[in-house]
Amino acid sequence: MKQVVALIAAISLTTAVALAAPRKSAQSASPPQAASAPASVFTPRTVKSAGTVTVEGHKIAYDAIAGTIIVHPKGWDDAAKPRGAKDAIGTADGPPVASMFYVAYFKQGADPRTRPVTFLYNGGPGSSTIWLHMGAFGPVRVVTSNDSHTPPAPYRTVDNAYSLLDASDLVFIDAPGTGFSRIEGKGKAHAFWGVDQDGNAFASFITQFLSKYGRWNSPKYLFGESYGTPRSAVLINDLETGRDIDFNGVILLSQVLNFNLMADFPQANPGIELPYEIELPTLAATAWYHHMLGSSQPADLKSFLEQVEQFAMGDYADALAQGASLPEDQFDAIAHKLHDYTGLPVAYIKKADLRVSGPQFSHQLLSDSDQTAGRLDTRFSGPTMDPLGEDAQYDPQAAAISSAYVSAFNDYARRSLRYTTDLAYYPEIDLWWKWEFKHQPPGAPMPLPGAVNVMPDLATAMKYDPSLKICLNGGYFDLATPFFQGMYEMQHLQIPAKLQSNIEYHYYQSGHMVYANEASLKQLHDNVAAFIRRNSNQAGQ
Repeated sequence: MKQVVALIAAISLTTAVALAAPRKSAQSASPPQAASAPASVFTPRTVKSAGTVTVEGHKIAYDAIAGTIIVHPKGWDDAAKPRGAKDAIGTADGPPVASMFYVAYFKQGADPRTRPVTFLYNGGPGSSTIWLHMGAFGPVRVVTSNDSHTPPAPYRTVDNAYSLLDASDLVFIDAPGTGFSRIEGKGKAHAFWGVDQDGNAFASFITQFLSKYGRWNSPKYLFGESYGTPRSAVLINDLETGRDIDFNGVILLSQVLNFNLMADFPQANPGIELPYEIELPTLAATAWYHHMLGSSQPADLKSFLEQVEQFAMGDYADALAQGASLPEDQFDAIAHKLHDYTGLPVAYIKKADLRVSGPQFSHQLLSDSDQTAGRLDTRFSGPTMDPLGEDAQYDPQAAAISSAYVSAFNDYARRSLRYTTDLAYYPEIDLWWKWEFKHQPPGAPMPLPGAVNVMPDLATAMKYDPSLKICLNGGYFDLATPFFQGMYEMQHLQIPAKLQSNIEYHYYQSGHMVYANEASLKQLHDNVAAFIRRNSNQAGQ
C-alpha cells in the first residue's frame, strides 16, 4: 500500500510539472541516450546574421547571434587542466558538461552599456525556448489558428510586430539537453537535471554572457514562462546572493512557485484543498468561453471572475475545510453554486465530493459533444480520446500548434540564422522521471524532499534587493498554471508589506501561452515593454 501511495504522489508531482512545452501526447520525445554527442559540440560556437523588424511602426535593425556557451556543474574549477583521457571535456567518461544553445538579438547602434537585455526561457522541465522565441517576442513569429487546429505545412511566418526588441535586447536560451543544447560526461543527468542544478546552469550561462558581450552595466531582466517561473525564482536568488548580480526586474508568465497548489492531481494530496479553490476561477472562465453557463451566462468576464474568486476563497473554502462534517444542506448549496459557475452537472459535482481536478474538468465539460477541453489553453477543444475515461487523455492545444512551431523554427534557424548543424532540435524531452525535485531554499541546511516551493527564493531576492521589480502575467484560460494561483502566491510571499508595491499584475483572455491569441500578444508586449522602460535607464536606445 505504501508503494502505491508513493507512486500516486510521484505521478502527481512529475506530471504536474510538465508545464511549458505543448505536448502532443503522454509520450514526449527523448534524446537518444546511447550515443554521445560529438566533442565539437562542447566547443563554443557563434554564427552571426542580421535583419530588420518593424515594431508598432518603428523599424529596428538588429544583429542576431546563434551559438553555444559551455557551462559546468556547481563547484567547477575553471582553472583546472585535463590530466588524461578521463578528464577530457565532452566525453562520456569525462566531467559533466553542458553546451547551452542561445539566440541573441542586439539592436544595431545601441550602447550595450545602457541598453536593456532580457534573458528568456520556457520551462517544462524539459522544454526548449522555441515557444517564446517563435510565438511571442522574437523578430519572426509563426502564425497559428486562434483556438482551433492549425492546418499542416506550409506554415506561415511573419515579421513580429510585437517583438520586444523595441524595449530590450533579447537572449533566448535552451535548457541543457533541449533544443540544440547537449549534455555529456559521467553523471550528466544528475549534474544538470534538477531544480538547483538547473538554476546553477542558467546562472553560469548568464554570467558568461555578460562578459562575452560586455553587458555587465546593462539593465537586466529575466523572463520565464511556466516552469521558467520557478527557475526564475531560484535563479534571481542565486544571481543576487551568490554572484552579486542585481537585476532590474523579473517577468513571470503563467506562474507556479508552490507545486502543492497545482490543479492536475490534487486528489493525490488529500487534505490540501487550496488547489480546488485556486483553479475554480479558471474553470468558470472556461465554461464562460464555451457558453456552458446557460441563461446565467454573464456579459463581462472580469467582473464574473471577481465574483467567483470571492466564492472560491469564502464559502467554497469554508465548505471544503469542514470535510465530512459539512451539513447536507450546505453540501447541496455549494454543489448547485459550482454548477452555476462551471457548467458541470450537479450530480457529477456531488459524486466528486465537490472536488473536481483539472484533468477531470477538461474531460467532462464538453463530454456531451464528445470533445475534450484544453489544459494549456482551455479555449481549444478536440475529439475525446476515451469517452468512458475519467480524465483528459491529451491536450488539444498542444496537438493544434506544436507542429507549426517546430517546423517554422527549424526552417528559420537554418535559413535566416544560418545555424547549420547535423544535430536534431529537441523542442521537448521527457524528464518527468529524471528530474531531481529536491530543492534547498534559502536558509535550509540541505535540499529538502517533497513538493517544490520556491516562494522563499523569490521573497529572499526581493528583500536582498528591495528595488527588484516583478511583473506577473497570466491567462484566464490556463488550467496548467491557473492565473489565480500566481496571484495567491504573490500575496503570500514572506516580504514586508511595502514590497508588495514592487509587484504588478496583468491578465489576458488567453491561455498558458498567452501569445497564442494575437490580441493578447499585443497586450502582453505593451505591458512588458512598459515595465522594462519604467525600470531601466533608457539612454542609448
